[in-house]
Amino acid sequence: MSFDYSRRDLNKTQMFLQRFFEVLPGLTSWTLLLGLVALSIWAPLVAAIVVICFMLAWVLRIFYLTIFLYFSYIRLSFEKNTNWLARIRGIDRLDAYLDEGRHQPREKDWQSRMSRRIHLTDMERITPLEFRPPHSSEIFHLVVIPVVKEMAAVVEASVASVASNEVLSRQIIVVFALEGRAEESVKAGMRRIAEQYRGRFMDFLVAEHPDGLPGEARVKGANATYAGKAAARYFEERRIPFDNVIVSCFDADTVVGPDYFACLTYAFMTCPDRHRASFQPIPMFHNNIWEVPGFARVIESGSSFFQFVETTDPERLVTFSSHSMSFKALVELGYWPVDMISDDSGIFWKAYLHFEGRYQVVPLPMTLSMDVVDAGSWWGTVVSLYKQKRRWAWGVENFPLVMRGFLVTRKIPFFDKVRHAYKMFEGHVSWATLPFVLTFVGWVPMISSGSEFSNTVLYYSAGRFTQAIFGLSTLALFGTITMSLMLLPKKKKRFTLFWTLVHGLEWFLVPFILVFLSAMPALDAQTRLMLDKRMEFWISDKRRIK
Repeated sequence: MSFDYSRRDLNKTQMFLQRFFEVLPGLTSWTLLLGLVALSIWAPLVAAIVVICFMLAWVLRIFYLTIFLYFSYIRLSFEKNTNWLARIRGIDRLDAYLDEGRHQPREKDWQSRMSRRIHLTDMERITPLEFRPPHSSEIFHLVVIPVVKEMAAVVEASVASVASNEVLSRQIIVVFALEGRAEESVKAGMRRIAEQYRGRFMDFLVAEHPDGLPGEARVKGANATYAGKAAARYFEERRIPFDNVIVSCFDADTVVGPDYFACLTYAFMTCPDRHRASFQPIPMFHNNIWEVPGFARVIESGSSFFQFVETTDPERLVTFSSHSMSFKALVELGYWPVDMISDDSGIFWKAYLHFEGRYQVVPLPMTLSMDVVDAGSWWGTVVSLYKQKRRWAWGVENFPLVMRGFLVTRKIPFFDKVRHAYKMFEGHVSWATLPFVLTFVGWVPMISSGSEFSNTVLYYSAGRFTQAIFGLSTLALFGTITMSLMLLPKKKKRFTLFWTLVHGLEWFLVPFILVFLSAMPALDAQTRLMLDKRMEFWISDKRRIK
């Protein structure tokens, strides 16, 4: 039975399950926080043990994230000098090229040797005739860029970066998914950009999405879906098979490198089940990172690090922000969700349920760059960051839909259902609670304890436990700072030694950031979902400083 990935038009049983799973994450988070506070007052000894367990779990998670952050960076370093265009041209003559690769002289550096080993493995996976891809000259790229209020300078930088993929640019069709409710100045700016760059691509389309279509909410997915359907008509008129089209849905501020689409084409060609896969690059929030306040720089560096870590576990990887997939698959499953805010992760879960578990996310060894939120003032940026993180945390809206889907989809293995459900649930609850527990709730047992607890061994040992745990956390933090220095783009202007030290000390804002710009927005989103207070799509403030 096909599952409709939506909360609309449900019968009584479905609505009961939908509301139950909508309430569950928020109720669990609030119960955990308030329960620990109550436990700290009435049973401080038990509460102290629970808090220490939370701290140990936090340290283990930090070390896990740090280790896999470095693993991901090393994997990325393997491919830093890869000629992706030469590889896809080689796959066009697969048998001879594979034989050449097996007898190629040994490279001098270990990164190149590892890259070649991975490359040979990729080619061997597609040698059977049923897995062989179309010729690279017959593969087309559809780039959908939704626009509603973005500055022309922001969008033009994105389009220019796509055009920098010069060799493949004649196989790229760009579509501006332009909201009909956008201001006329925005529409005029987008049409000017389309006219300016049309000659550098196979084609450049502008699809104006009417406001208020039946069944749609005011969300990016509805806009992108309208543009996708317009592109489908375009391909049908030119008899271009959907099987040969890769669609990339980019945020308006997405900037890619000159070999991005060659790398994406390679990943598509070497994936045996290419029509049951999404392709996820590593988003880095670097476009304007030296132009924003320090706290914004730290929180978005943390967001980039998290995406680095996620790519090390493809079995649990979910699409985020700008990503790509087979256009054939997109059409088969009915395009992006048109009534959800979190369409980027929603499209993965919609595909996963539609294809009954036979769907994966392939991590790309490639980064793309995006903007850090910048509202033009310190306080405005704080507010905008809070709203952005709350919108990201609203991805919890996928949880009830996925759980309902798991209940009716029989072909997905039970273990896979449990694994995915646990990751979603634990991830959202930890996001909303762990920073509060570590920063505030953990001190309540010490403050509220009476003589019964203050005379115990645990009371005197708790300080040492806490000191050791935070010492280990600091060690991991220094590892994270080192990685940030390795990944941050070069400054456009030179800083004095004083300001260099200030930028290093920005990372000690992490406790403030984790509570007020991470956990609090997550708890806010879960509470709204629990109370059935639906959010509207909010577009982050992005700007360019000339």
